[in-house]
Amino acid sequence: MTFRDKLETIIAKNNSLLCVGLDPDLEKLPKHLLETKDPIFEFNKAIIDATHDLVCVYKPNIAFYEAEGIEGLQSLKKTIEYLQQTYPEIPLLLDAKRGDIGNTAAKYAKAAFEYWNADATTVYPHLGLDSLIPFFEYKDKMTIVLVKTSNKDSGMFQDLPVDGEPYYLRMAEKIKTWSYDNIGIFVGATYPKEMKGIRQLFPDHIFLSAGLGAQQAEIAAIVKAGINARGSGIMFNASRSILYASSGSDFADKARTKTLETRDAINQYRKKS
Repeated sequence: MTFRDKLETIIAKNNSLLCVGLDPDLEKLPKHLLETKDPIFEFNKAIIDATHDLVCVYKPNIAFYEAEGIEGLQSLKKTIEYLQQTYPEIPLLLDAKRGDIGNTAAKYAKAAFEYWNADATTVYPHLGLDSLIPFFEYKDKMTIVLVKTSNKDSGMFQDLPVDGEPYYLRMAEKIKTWSYDNIGIFVGATYPKEMKGIRQLFPDHIFLSAGLGAQQAEIAAIVKAGINARGSGIMFNASRSILYASSGSDFADKARTKTLETRDAINQYRKKS
């Protein structure tokens, strides 16, 4: 089953376009978990168990695991295996943001799709097509290229004019010419105007967006700009606003409440007007 098929199936089943980012920070975890053998895994497991029927994908950002060394990476492996064994219908998107050339790119692709067994991953396209072909060659997987990121300073370089258009848009137009079916597109939720223009370029591609929660994107505008003609085709990520809805022993229950609230807020605007 391709990533697209898996995603569309779970979107329909859970009536959800919500992606939950599994980005555990030991300094923010509930104190009682720090007494367990593997607090990161126990935290992730509780979040997954509490929210699995409300989401369309889980997205661990590998940086939060690398920061804890080998133990953190082991926690990530356990998390992925738990998700895929317990809730195999839910896709796993490894947010790794890779970008390199030649044999290095091939090794990054192998790591994401073979060792970590991710259904999708994220990459920077700035090095050109030959740096991404090793990822695209995994035809059942999806490789999501970062076109316009959600951070405040993204325009410092991404908006630089190139032949009368911002760089990010020129880059998107070039990506559109690539003949691969498993390309996904990332546009930050903090940029609904830019999202609208890029969605028009890629009416049938799967999109990933982030910034609904802690970065406080305006939900109505970004959902209307990002969905496809069927009111679908995009994953809206929230991480901190869900993971840290509570720092107490009720953290999983509060995470579920926030997940339900965010999913339903997105669903309010899924019909094209």
